[in-house]
Amino acid sequence: MQAINNVFPPSVRVGAAKTGNQGPGRKRQFQLSSMLKNKEIQTAAASGILMLSAWAVSHWSYWLSIVLYILSYTLGGWAKARDGIETLVKERDLDVNLLMIAASLGAAAIGYWNEGAMLIFIFALSGALESYTNERSSKDISELMALKPETALRLTGKEMETVNIDELVPGDLLLVKPGELIPADGRVTKGFSVVNQASITGESVPVDKTAGDEVYAGTLNGEGVLYVEVTKNTEETLFAKIIRLVEEAQTEVPDSQRFIKRFESVYARIVVGVTLLLIAGAPLLLGWSWQQAFYKAMVFLVVASPCALVSSIMPAVLSTISNRARKGILFKGGAHVENMALTAVVAFDKTGTLTVGAPIITDWVTAEGYAEDEVLSTAASIEAFSMHPLARAVVKKAAERLLTLPEAANVQSLTGWGMEGEVHGTHWKIGRTDILDQVENAALWKELRSQFEGEGKTVSVILHEGQVAALFAMRDELRPQASEAVQRLRSMGVKVVMLTGDRHETASVIAAQAGVDQVYAGLTPEDKVNHVRGLRERYGHVVMVGDGVNDAPALGAATVGLGMGMNGSGAALEVADVVLMNDGIEEIAPTIALARRAQRIIKQNMIFAITVILLLIAGNFLENIALPLGVVGHEGSTLLVILNGLRLLRSRH
Repeated sequence: MQAINNVFPPSVRVGAAKTGNQGPGRKRQFQLSSMLKNKEIQTAAASGILMLSAWAVSHWSYWLSIVLYILSYTLGGWAKARDGIETLVKERDLDVNLLMIAASLGAAAIGYWNEGAMLIFIFALSGALESYTNERSSKDISELMALKPETALRLTGKEMETVNIDELVPGDLLLVKPGELIPADGRVTKGFSVVNQASITGESVPVDKTAGDEVYAGTLNGEGVLYVEVTKNTEETLFAKIIRLVEEAQTEVPDSQRFIKRFESVYARIVVGVTLLLIAGAPLLLGWSWQQAFYKAMVFLVVASPCALVSSIMPAVLSTISNRARKGILFKGGAHVENMALTAVVAFDKTGTLTVGAPIITDWVTAEGYAEDEVLSTAASIEAFSMHPLARAVVKKAAERLLTLPEAANVQSLTGWGMEGEVHGTHWKIGRTDILDQVENAALWKELRSQFEGEGKTVSVILHEGQVAALFAMRDELRPQASEAVQRLRSMGVKVVMLTGDRHETASVIAAQAGVDQVYAGLTPEDKVNHVRGLRERYGHVVMVGDGVNDAPALGAATVGLGMGMNGSGAALEVADVVLMNDGIEEIAPTIALARRAQRIIKQNMIFAITVILLLIAGNFLENIALPLGVVGHEGSTLLVILNGLRLLRSRH
């Protein structure tokens, strides 16, 4: 398999760092060379050359042509025969491989060596093309792993040592030289450079990195020197998650393909039964000669075989997966392409999905008797244990004021609400302001909450031993591409819904800016799940887009869960069926459009395949079509449906 190079732009493909000279004009050359390196295509081509050679020498040496035909049969049909026999012996089942080998041997038995060799050649070529499509779409784990450095330069005091990346732990300080792959997920502590993140996000434009910025394992450092503090263990890096996603994508097939495989088994038995009936019964019942009956049976065996029907689905599905992978969108399996095509509703989380996910504190009101810096540092010491964007805003504000954070104990997350912990032996809570409805003498705080939320801000409260210590407001800006992404979905007839834990006033402002159809606010994770289920019952197939731990249940409840890969939580990525590695929500509409196009192509292929089979069967019995015409018609239709599916590789959706 060689498909991983199709996911990454030329600048970060394996070995590209040495040459640095990959231009757009070389793209087609690369694809042709990779196709020619495919062993199945090489074998099929050799079988075809032997077939043509045998036909050329048949005019002056019959026996030499027979030898060449036998070599052609063996080279092109050996792997298919082996697969068919294994299926027959191990699974006690018939498949299309055995039908084709039987038909080609039958043709040779009655003297039609060239037709049988042509059948083998075209069948081998169509199988090789489908295999190549699979390679283009499956991610080659070995080549992906080649993008992962084996060693890193770790700084310990004033010394520098080379260590295996498996030895790295959070807190280690690494030196990344110009032109090197970054060995671990981390945060830049010193230095400036541009980093090519295409291997992770699919972005073709390198990104500036300076102190405080995050970097990812497997991305390519530019011309600057970076000092990077490791933030994640090797198995927890975004790179490692991609590998796991890729492995999952290789195992799952659409329901339609499973049906076709079951149908193939039953249909193959019927074809074999009719073939045997023609050979044994036609001479007795219809008065045909044995040779005539055998010839008709061989033509029937060729034209009735469901090769084109079997090849109608997976090339199109796999081409779609490959096409989207180059845009930084990873499908975990072909079934999700099929489900994506049926999308009626796209439900977005708000924070970190429709919005940038990096809110800043705009207003801070401290209760009487509390010092603002003391409350801020206390809240930051607890929020430092959370990766939620709102928590990061509190920590960032404390850092800007150069505050020393006290030690926090017994810190825990309150799912769907916020955080709590103990500082200096007293209990503190930071989270949603709905708790104000349970606090006495909170009228002033409720008034402030209404004022801030009316301005489209997210409001949080800080409680100290059950009493309000502070209220603060934050604003999270809409993603620049969010409005366009929503409008493109609506123009396709897809309803757009926002599901958020924020209060309705805040959510409504963002929803109005984005242009969504419906807003459901103030939701817990369980509420989101219930709303997703309700949307499925009302409209049909639902795509849920989210990035946080609280979105994971809703992602699992949706028809297709779509996780944000750049800043998404581990739980969200594990549950998601599709991952946006560059958080590019503007690619959701094109992905749905491409999935719908794939479904149309699959339907075209199936109708075309069934029509050709029926016409060829009718022609065999009504018009006495010749075996060569049957071979060309049958295998030609198979090649056409595969090539029709391959068109999606080039789609610009």
